[in-house]
Amino acid sequence: MSGRGSTGYSAMLRPSGMQRLGRCALIVLALVFLGGFLILPVVAVFAQAFAQGWKMYCTSITQEDVLSALRLTGLVACIAVPLNVVFGIAASWAITRFDFHGKNLLITLIDIPLSVSPVVAGMMYVEVFGLHGWLGPWLSEHNLHVIFAVPGIVLATVFVTFPFVARELIPFMQAQGSDEEIAAVVLGANGWNVFWRVTLPNIKWALLYGTILAASRSIGEFGAVSVVSGHIRGQTTTLPLEVEMLYNEYSFTAAFAAASLLTLAAVVTLAIKKLIEVTSGVHRGPGEEEVES
Repeated sequence: MSGRGSTGYSAMLRPSGMQRLGRCALIVLALVFLGGFLILPVVAVFAQAFAQGWKMYCTSITQEDVLSALRLTGLVACIAVPLNVVFGIAASWAITRFDFHGKNLLITLIDIPLSVSPVVAGMMYVEVFGLHGWLGPWLSEHNLHVIFAVPGIVLATVFVTFPFVARELIPFMQAQGSDEEIAAVVLGANGWNVFWRVTLPNIKWALLYGTILAASRSIGEFGAVSVVSGHIRGQTTTLPLEVEMLYNEYSFTAAFAAASLLTLAAVVTLAIKKLIEVTSGVHRGPGEEEVES
């Protein structure tokens, strides 16, 4: 009797022909969508970049303006990402380990760059640090340049990227709890020992994940940087801005060659993210928190 019952239950769970057909249709639709809106554009970028051969590609990406933009992009990322890491750790530790007035406000403020347009963010800094802004006259008197200079680009990049590390760490540390840290304190460990020997090893994968996201966004940021940079070629143009300027000048091969560097950086970022997920045993879905496998 039990055998018949289990057989009947299995038959009920077995998908029907229409269900299998619907599943196949959804898979094909997803593949077509990904191919048309993701894979095909990426292939087109590299195809256009190498349209005139490898020699022309190398010539395009080794132009002084492109190299200068590449160096500035790397410099900005090297400044913005560590600042975001420090802020993310401090904010997440304060939010998950302490109760204080304004805690919910702090969480809300962290999410502001995710809801504000990057162009608006750039305009905010122009209003504050620009020549006719709130601090502009004082900065001009002391010969300090923020807008249309590297400091403005760094500030704009930090603004649009600082939620990434904090938003990765906060839910992870909340789920993890503080039992191990309390035990370390009871055993006589001071604050720094607790952080370096307990907290940091436990959050290392989430921290690395958030750092990768912040680095990827800082490299590809366009809107906020475009507003505060002034587009001074060779001085304040990052690689995304250089791509736009080359394209507007009808230097299509050079524009796509520079764009291929950004595309390659995105692909490498995705590969590193996947490696982190596999190594740490953490699997993510779109909009999901970390789930241990």
